Amino acid sequence: MDSYRRPGIEPEVFRDDDGAVIAYGDRWGPDSPPSDSYSVLSNVERFRPLHQVAQALIDALASEYAVTVEDDLALASDLMHDRDDVIRAVRITPDDSTAAPLTFVFTSFPSILVHAGLLHDFLYPVCGCDACDETWERVADSMEWDVQTVVEGGYEERAGRQGEAYRLSDADGSRSSSGQSQDVPRARLDAASGALTEIDGAWTAWPRLR
Repeated sequence: MDSYRRPGIEPEVFRDDDGAVIAYGDRWGPDSPPSDSYSVLSNVERFRPLHQVAQALIDALASEYAVTVEDDLALASDLMHDRDDVIRAVRITPDDSTAAPLTFVFTSFPSILVHAGLLHDFLYPVCGCDACDETWERVADSMEWDVQTVVEGGYEERAGRQGEAYRLSDADGSRSSSGQSQDVPRARLDAASGALTEIDGAWTAWPRLR
């Protein structure tokens, strides 16, 4: 994505009840998070910049690749499971059917979900609780890499009786990630199985505009 640049976002300071600045991303140091922090979601507005990052990614993809862009709340149905906090959904479909489509779903949390290909949803942030101590910058790093890897043809999906599995990998093999889920509706698995068999589970790179 040659034209993509992360938006310039002013840092926002969050404070605890005593007025001290909360150093998200380094709250616990070498220690384990307090047990009660796993059930706490504080200052989730710190993830709001992810919406700007997602929009910048959408704009870059639309300007560089041969795609169809649809902006319709109903497209949130692409997600593997329903959400009740969706405020926007944008599907980007490459002109080449062997390249994986991406649907960006914006939530009021605020967060971004990206449905890639046929069977997997990527969550940004994955959790957002105080124990995880995520920052929007680190989450944006993951979203940018995931999206770019899909677009460059480094995305594989598998469907089987046990559920779905995916793998993302750089062209040079320097970085990869993978995962699987058994919590997939049977109808979605059955519908995706044939299409994934045709491409041997490996999505191709998106076609660029000429």
